[in-house]
Amino acid sequence: MIKSNLKQIVDERNIVIRELARAIDYRFESVRLMYHDEMERYPRELLTKLCVYLNVDINELLTLREAE
Repeated sequence: MIKSNLKQIVDERNIVIRELARAIDYRFESVRLMYHDEMERYPRELLTKLCVYLNVDINELLTLREAE
């Protein structure tokens, strides 16, 4: 199971997800789904924009966890 760490990263930096979506020019709803770790599929464009904007590697943004 893949888990999004977006919430932890942006909360540590005091970034509001609506502002993040605007800054990376991406749909708020998609960013919100990833923030709440509710996204089923991760668009490559979104992952790229988040990694660049937040200056993180993909393995910091997403982690592989064993299924519960």
